Amino acid sequence: MSAVPTIGYHASHEQFTPSALLEFVQRAASAGFDAAMCSDHFHPWSEEQGESGFAWSWLGAALQATDLPFGVVCAPGYRYHPAIIAQAAATLAEMYPGRFWLAAGSGERLNEHITGEVWPPKPERNERLRDCVDVMRALWAGDTVTHRGLVQVEEARLYTRPAAPPRVFGAALTEQTAEWTGSWADGLITVSAPPDKLKRLTDAFRRGGGDGKPIVLQIKLSYANTDADALAGAHQQWRSVVFDSAVLAELRMPAEFDAAARLVRQEEMHAFVHVSSDVERHVEWIRGYGDFGFEALYLHNVHSDQQRFIDDFGEHVLPALRDN
Repeated sequence: MSAVPTIGYHASHEQFTPSALLEFVQRAASAGFDAAMCSDHFHPWSEEQGESGFAWSWLGAALQATDLPFGVVCAPGYRYHPAIIAQAAATLAEMYPGRFWLAAGSGERLNEHITGEVWPPKPERNERLRDCVDVMRALWAGDTVTHRGLVQVEEARLYTRPAAPPRVFGAALTEQTAEWTGSWADGLITVSAPPDKLKRLTDAFRRGGGDGKPIVLQIKLSYANTDADALAGAHQQWRSVVFDSAVLAELRMPAEFDAAARLVRQEEMHAFVHVSSDVERHVEWIRGYGDFGFEALYLHNVHSDQQRFIDDFGEHVLPALRDN
């Protein structure tokens, strides 16, 4: 890597209890990880994952329990009104200056259908997301906001605001979304993919107005004591990764994901998750992302053995990446 990016730990609320995740991020901080981020789900992706703690409560505890900066990926506009997300983010940013960011995405039906609202097509979800981001930024600026659009806001004003508003990254999995995101987001967050796909996606973001803005990558990996265990754990916990983002956005319940993934074979996971028990192999894979100019790489070990991952990567992988 020409310039060593921030190496962060991803805390998966779909897979672990909030109390366990708090222990994991403290362990990650002690092991030498630079930062952390978390998901924000109401339902997990599968019944086997089986968890879905409330990310915003947990973030306050995690920021207090460590010195790490934290981010969260959320979908304002459905189960969360943007004024409430703005208030929650402002509170964390005021309490922990410079240590909190959020990424905004158009969401998945899995989490957002619970309010009973009609789940709109992707173009409308994007328009609604942009409405929400505009509302949040106006509130952070101290404006009294009344908004009549795809979200409704009536005379809202934030009285507790941070000295500097949090950065809002855009979450994108396709070139089309990435290019659109470049026009409004403070940066981009995406997930690991083959180099040609990542290049097209990051180029699209920069072409759409994101040139010079930071880009963050979440890397999916499975690390365990043996290759067989790493592969079995990836398949058990994360086999829905094989589906296209358009499919992931439309399924309603964990049982539907389980049914759709019933015929996914273990060997298919290699195309979507870096699977190995060899730390040197993981160093090689992570170094392979060095040419894209990422500001931060967040490592998500989809395997259930987080302690082994944190300790072994802290001892072997992080030093190797920084020494390069």
